[in-house]
Amino acid sequence: MATTQILLPGDVVSHDQLPNGSNTRPLTLGPGLRLIPPSTITSTLPGALHADARKSALWIDNTSGRYLPSPGDLVIATVHHSSADLYHCAITPYTAFATLPQLAFEGATKKTRPQLSAGSLVYVRVAKADKWSEVELECVSGSTGKSEGLGPLKGGMVFDVSLSIARRLMMSHGKGAVVVLEELGEKMRFEVAVGRNGKLWVESGSVRETIAVGRAVQMVDEKRSDVDEQRKLCKKVIKDLGA
Repeated sequence: MATTQILLPGDVVSHDQLPNGSNTRPLTLGPGLRLIPPSTITSTLPGALHADARKSALWIDNTSGRYLPSPGDLVIATVHHSSADLYHCAITPYTAFATLPQLAFEGATKKTRPQLSAGSLVYVRVAKADKWSEVELECVSGSTGKSEGLGPLKGGMVFDVSLSIARRLMMSHGKGAVVVLEELGEKMRFEVAVGRNGKLWVESGSVRETIAVGRAVQMVDEKRSDVDEQRKLCKKVIKDLGA
């Protein structure tokens, strides 16, 4: 799409707004869209319509509002409590707990499954989300049996960011126009996990650097900084840290 399309709830997505990749592979609908059989796609949230031809995906970028779980989303969950075979996790402060099977980890058995206590952070994928049942999470790919980067997050700190910048941070090849992490990563060592639920986990081994990275992303988010402004901010952060 050459220009950004702004949709309101109930608006219908026209055929020429679909990503080109949808002609050869199944179309994936992200947050803010729903399918009305047989082939009508409508908006459920106000915001900008975005498309990714490579992934054949379409979604609404809503800068405010609440996160609505969607299958395939990567989120950062907090363990609240456990039961016989499940961890009950919070992914937002205003929805019911999501369930994470204790064996939904790479190579997990009843003897080797991770022992997660209340307050533990986990990087998970939404396996199931509908309005009739609890949201189900997983830390392993159903097709490969591998974790693919998912699992418990040890140490570090979590920062709140907007749903919009969370999605932009997860876009590949700079398509989201957020370069702050790449710029800081050239001079600093740190790990990050981005949750589609507006959570950013950062671990650098240094509390000072961890806070600096998290706050830099939050500043870019709050000020809606363009690429040049982000690079200037990163230079200042690196200078202040003496990195």
